[in-house]
Amino acid sequence: MKSITVYHYDAFSNEPNKGNPAGVVLHGEEMTDAEMQEIAFRIGFNETAFAIKSDVADLRIRYFTPGHEMNLCGHGTIATVYALKSKGLLGEKTDITIETKAGILPVKINTSVDGEIFITMKQASPEFKEFTGSREDLATSIGLKESDLHANYPILYGSTGTWTLLIPIKELDSFQKMEPDNKMFPEILKEMPKSSLHPFCLETYDPNADMHARHFSSPYSGTIEDAVTGTASGVMGAFYATYINNNFKNSLKLIVEQGHEMKKDGRVEVHVQKSEESFDIQITGNAVYVKDMKVLLED
Repeated sequence: MKSITVYHYDAFSNEPNKGNPAGVVLHGEEMTDAEMQEIAFRIGFNETAFAIKSDVADLRIRYFTPGHEMNLCGHGTIATVYALKSKGLLGEKTDITIETKAGILPVKINTSVDGEIFITMKQASPEFKEFTGSREDLATSIGLKESDLHANYPILYGSTGTWTLLIPIKELDSFQKMEPDNKMFPEILKEMPKSSLHPFCLETYDPNADMHARHFSSPYSGTIEDAVTGTASGVMGAFYATYINNNFKNSLKLIVEQGHEMKKDGRVEVHVQKSEESFDIQITGNAVYVKDMKVLLED
């Protein structure tokens, strides 16, 4: 048997057991795909990230849910870079590139005057695709009525590296009522059966936040709900800039709150910059170390 150390970090929070838990494994190049998937399954977090040497970037990261590999994961990236920086494995570097299945992306590391590390990651260019399914069935699948959906904004699949269905909701009160029936999702999401669901609204608990959200996993991922979702927050920023407020001059900074219903509330700072064709999307977050975990694998 060989023992693998998995470091548990919580991203988008500086308080342990808040924000979004991620497993981080160093020296991932020493493991097979099957071993990475087994570790992610055994840990059970929405994502476990594996840091791997790269020939084309400073670092390669692979992301696994308990059920399958993902192209990109915001909280997994934040946790991995935080782990490497706090362990001294990045030296004095403050600007690095990461190789992912969503492309090679730049990451910036800032340290505040009190020593807190904040990580900013660029995401892939935003994409949107139309949802043509039943609004009533969609609402039912998360425990709501069609009347709870916001009539003024479209329901769209969106991606800045990972596809999710963005569902505008009228009122914050609806979020406490949500009960996802994840196994219903693939039948409703005919265009993208493996997509997750990301309901959000413009009412917030925190007066300094701009949007509130929840994130319900695809049943293929082996999890039910994500506490604080970096990639979905990024594409929410693109949605906001396209459909809610497109009158800004050059850039927007938005705060997305998530995780309250799971008692794991965290914050994602989303930066939207106008570009020639679309928007450049970046997210900023922090992280905190929680504990070491061991997984035994057969040689």
